[in-house]
Amino acid sequence: MNKVTKTIVSLASIALILGLAFYPKLKQAISKNPEEDAKKEKSGPGGKGGGKTAVVVTVVKSTRLDDMVNSTGSILANEEVEIRSEIAGRIILLNIKEGDVVQKGTVLFRINDDDLQARLRKLGFNKKLAEDNEARQKILLQREAISQREYDIAVNTVNTIEADIEDLKAQIIKTTVKAPFSGTVGFRYVSLGSYISPTTKIATLTNTNPAKIEFSIPAKYATSIRKGSTVEFQTENEDKTFNGKVYAIDPKIDPLTRTLQIRALAANPGNQLVPGAFAKINLILKSKGSAILIPTEAIIPEASGNKVFIVKQGKSVPVKVKLGNRGEKNVEILSGLSIGDTLITNGVIQVKPDGEVEIKEVVE
Repeated sequence: MNKVTKTIVSLASIALILGLAFYPKLKQAISKNPEEDAKKEKSGPGGKGGGKTAVVVTVVKSTRLDDMVNSTGSILANEEVEIRSEIAGRIILLNIKEGDVVQKGTVLFRINDDDLQARLRKLGFNKKLAEDNEARQKILLQREAISQREYDIAVNTVNTIEADIEDLKAQIIKTTVKAPFSGTVGFRYVSLGSYISPTTKIATLTNTNPAKIEFSIPAKYATSIRKGSTVEFQTENEDKTFNGKVYAIDPKIDPLTRTLQIRALAANPGNQLVPGAFAKINLILKSKGSAILIPTEAIIPEASGNKVFIVKQGKSVPVKVKLGNRGEKNVEILSGLSIGDTLITNGVIQVKPDGEVEIKEVVE
């Protein structure tokens, strides 16, 4: 290295050392607000003088706590039937309008019964003749002009005709079909004048108030469920929570799925519960009364237990808590929190003990 090169390297080193020494003062001189810049530099990522941390909070309150089983099921109609005729014939009256609500006993359709009525009149004449013959035979029997057997034949003829009349009247009654219960008529599959048989589907009639909820629970809960137990459920087409009562429990456990089938009833005056809909169900086995429940994301695990952060006078304060039962989204707090505390639920990872916080949202 020659003398010139050594000189250049020495000067560069001196310039670098002077630059590092005077950089803070030079930056402060150039800045429009040197005090603010100095404050920001001092309160960097590791400083204690940082800005407020934005958090989401909730007010701690008492909540009903129940032992429950989660399940899924389906909504069923209370009553549903396919309307068919018991006999064959041509429809002469059709009182079915799709979507109409009909009351129990309403005439839905009638089949032509002219031939049955004619046969009934004929049997009426035959019965009158048979009864007159039986009366004469009775007189002859009393005079011992005929045998008992001959008289019994006359009596049997009367009884046989009467039985045929009763059978024919039953057939005539079947030509008129009435609604077996109140409900809503579904789609119609025949028209006036159609010739139908017992295999012909006319329409459907459905009653949906109350509605039935069918679901199953694991076999281990079989001894805990009782008739009258409460169920809470939501359907895929409604955000509202509905309530029902268990009214029927299958007496046996399904050996394939190891589950117990259950049915419940729920009031459905507005027909919001549609048969066939999927339902998410909470079966309440036992009520424990009230308790403090908080979101699981508010819990911070530690080696010595668990803690949460609450807000007091604009600062985040750590609180040791004792946990109880855990749910899918919430956890029970046995001690550490009080009703009315402002609990940090979102942003808890960023907060520090006694750090300043800014509440950006309060959730229920």
